[in-house]
Amino acid sequence: MEQLKQGNQAVGQDVMPTGPNPADYLSYLHEKRSQEKVYGDFIFADEKMLRIKEIVEQIAEANVPVLISGESGTGKEVIARLIHQSSGRRDAPFVAVNCAAIPQTLLESELFGFEKGSFTGAHQRHAGKFEQASGGTLLLDEITETDQGLQAKLLRALQEKEIERIGGVGPISVNTRIIATTNRDIASLVREGSFRQDLYYRLYVINLEIPPLRHRPKDIEVLTRHFLRTSAAQYHRPNITITQEAMNKLVRHTWPGNVRELQNVLQRVVLMTQTEVITAQDVSIDNPIKARDQDWIKYLPIGRKMREVETQFILETLKNHQGNRTHSAKTLGISLRTLRNKINEFIVEGHDIPQPMTGKPL
Repeated sequence: MEQLKQGNQAVGQDVMPTGPNPADYLSYLHEKRSQEKVYGDFIFADEKMLRIKEIVEQIAEANVPVLISGESGTGKEVIARLIHQSSGRRDAPFVAVNCAAIPQTLLESELFGFEKGSFTGAHQRHAGKFEQASGGTLLLDEITETDQGLQAKLLRALQEKEIERIGGVGPISVNTRIIATTNRDIASLVREGSFRQDLYYRLYVINLEIPPLRHRPKDIEVLTRHFLRTSAAQYHRPNITITQEAMNKLVRHTWPGNVRELQNVLQRVVLMTQTEVITAQDVSIDNPIKARDQDWIKYLPIGRKMREVETQFILETLKNHQGNRTHSAKTLGISLRTLRNKINEFIVEGHDIPQPMTGKPL
């Protein structure tokens, strides 16, 4: 038992490890579980997230826009749903739209709807997401990926609480609370001119910044236990546990993919581990992207012009993402608008541009 206390004690599930003093383990597990705070899908132990929860309780009933910022995978949509469920709108629809996943040419019709015959293929009237969410909450996920023309219409919807369908003849009143999210520095985008300043200030009534998982070590522990329980139930392995050494390895990792990455790692570990006890050796969290980047440094194209290197790098990134503009822009750390401008320049220069798998630009 002394050896278990020094680093190999299983801490993942409600299962007693073998040993002369199982009560010690149950006491330890009870202490750890008591630190968890669970509100639906919102599970935390870190003081930073407790402050987020307190703010949510303060603003839930206020009918004002909320801007949630943070890295990808930190749980921004979970917080948005918590705001909705904590408000008087909880029984009305919660509608989420990923602005980065829908081509800009289609996003307007998705949000505002259209009238029959307003364009080719509009065979009947279609109510957009604003109308579908009326009385409830509309989540505009990754709002910074919208173009300025659409941003102007979003601003009007926020200010006037009315929208107009494509091909419509008049405004339609909507009672929709707007929550927007972004994984980018929206203030920098305003300074660059790619995001409207007036829309930014309209959204910035309440701003919640979700800290990355690497700054919330207590959350890594409680989320690990949660994901182990759910994965163990899903794959019919109720007795699986994790050693303290393996837990420490998880806590030390920087988690560039945040909660989403942690969930995927634990799901893979539960699937692949042959024994009922997960050890540090079973936890594989090496970052292959970082390794490839370090290898690439060995082959820096010395002697080539910066423009040539930039062009090749962007085209290779597009190719790696199967032509998906949104994912490529995020990998490159530039706005979708900037990437599209670069692509237009490459087309003029005669370069072959990788196309999305759908065959249509995204």
